[in-house]
Amino acid sequence: MSDECTEEEGKLSARSRETYNPDYSYFYTIKNKFAMSDLIKEFNDYRTKMNEVILSKNNLVMKRLWNLDTNTYEDGALDKKTKEMLGLVASMVLRCDDCIKYHLGKCHELGVDTEQMYEVFAVANIVGGTIVIPHTRRAAEYWEELGNPQ
Repeated sequence: MSDECTEEEGKLSARSRETYNPDYSYFYTIKNKFAMSDLIKEFNDYRTKMNEVILSKNNLVMKRLWNLDTNTYEDGALDKKTKEMLGLVASMVLRCDDCIKYHLGKCHELGVDTEQMYEVFAVANIVGGTIVIPHTRRAAEYWEELGNPQ
């Protein structure tokens, strides 16, 4: 593998640009309608800060990984909304709270409603078992915050 990245690989992905452009994503403004809750703001601020640190190191493998992640969640045979719900299930089963919060935010942005979300939670708990329950509690809390910004 070459240490040089192609122009395409060097570009920040849509998911990465969220860390650099405050107007790019609802993560900063909740669609410019409401102020963010502290829970959401703390997560997004930390994610932004650390993504900037990681991307500033200009590591080719990390850029390629993030590019692959971005392209995976683009519309294809499955739409973005379905892919984000699948990503949420996987994140819950793997018990990655940061990943869960990220996918909850994307699901909210893409119009997943609460009834659909609780079906996603149910699938994750069936697949992952009872060890997923604490993550479901935190996911439910975060989902409520997304739906009820302060």
